[in-house]
Amino acid sequence: MDKNLICYFSASGITRDVAEKISGAVSGDLFEIEPMELYTQEDLDWTLDDSRSSIEMKDENCRPKIKNKVNNLNDYHNIILGFPIWWYTYPRIISTFLEENDLSGKDIYVYVTSGSSGYNKSFNDLVTNYPNLHFVKGIRFPKDVTYDEIKDFMKKE
Repeated sequence: MDKNLICYFSASGITRDVAEKISGAVSGDLFEIEPMELYTQEDLDWTLDDSRSSIEMKDENCRPKIKNKVNNLNDYHNIILGFPIWWYTYPRIISTFLEENDLSGKDIYVYVTSGSSGYNKSFNDLVTNYPNLHFVKGIRFPKDVTYDEIKDFMKKE
């Protein structure tokens, strides 16, 4: 059986809650992608042009520093990558994670959390920007996702 690692970035806690459900549903280990400097509510205010998240998302080369590392990445075949949608795509810290870790040869399943945005643009952006990685599929999970929905998502097609 392929071993699962659920890697997630959660600024508000919603993506973390879904990651914990995923871990229970598919028997996987959790890894939180923690920013070196935590985001405050002001940092996350997308309505302000000078908020930290707005500044990061305007700069395609921005790579926020990550506090922690995955020590045993070779133990896993399936990577379940979760994050909130920011500006209709993935947060820049996800680029930092993907570029600092060798995920070649791994199956990467992407889930997003969002109040309204779908996963398509963020998933397609990942596939385009990281063509050397194997992104299997993506989905938008609501915070009340069920174990059955998670298991269905993880089935190989």
